[in-house]
Amino acid sequence: MTAGKAASFPPEVAAQLKFYVYRLIDPRNGETFYVGRGQGNRVFAHIRAEVEGDELDNKLKRIREIRLAGFEVAHVIHRHGMDEKTAIEVEAALIDAYPGLTNLVGGAGSGDFGAMHALEVTAKYRAETAVFKHRVLLISVNRSAIETSLYEATRYAWKLSKSKAERAEFVLATKQGLIVGAFVADRWLEATPESFPGREASDGRIGFIGREAPLDIRRLYVGKRVPDEYRKKGAANPVKYAG
Repeated sequence: MTAGKAASFPPEVAAQLKFYVYRLIDPRNGETFYVGRGQGNRVFAHIRAEVEGDELDNKLKRIREIRLAGFEVAHVIHRHGMDEKTAIEVEAALIDAYPGLTNLVGGAGSGDFGAMHALEVTAKYRAETAVFKHRVLLISVNRSAIETSLYEATRYAWKLSKSKAERAEFVLATKQGLIVGAFVADRWLEATPESFPGREASDGRIGFIGREAPLDIRRLYVGKRVPDEYRKKGAANPVKYAG
């Protein structure tokens, strides 16, 4: 189903849709570039998105490029007639299925319950559960660790309280519910190119300059499973405090 000239659902149709999940598609190459969920005319609001000025996220930039090329954004209503909880699950599964999306965050729960190989699932649930003996900051690096080193993926850039971050004794990198790295944050700084040369500014976020944790700390935590109380299904925040 494409956007065409449709601007909204008729009221009697919108009332029956309940929650739905949709994909936005670039008609120039058939590529899905955004997955969303909503009610009513949410999908059309995204298709019509127009923002003046230079500060555009990747989704809005893509929409503008499509329209400047003389096309309309295509879309698919993937599943409808759902309650919100079900829609959240369907949205998360679709986000996992389409790499390279412009979504700013992953689907809810995708960090711990998202796409995995059977061997990864087995390793995750057979791992010993970590017992936190220190004040730690748990940071999910499910996506960013693929693109850079584990240290770089863990240290930049997060929306969290600097004073709270500074109270953590160690920063633990997690991937799909397993602790995969441990670091000491010597300094937490605003996420700017001045503090982190070569990195883009990220307003309202911070990062750290640090080092790998001592061997005894790595042995204590790395390879262990994050306790269930810190892995609530549906949680989207990649940062959690423990200990």
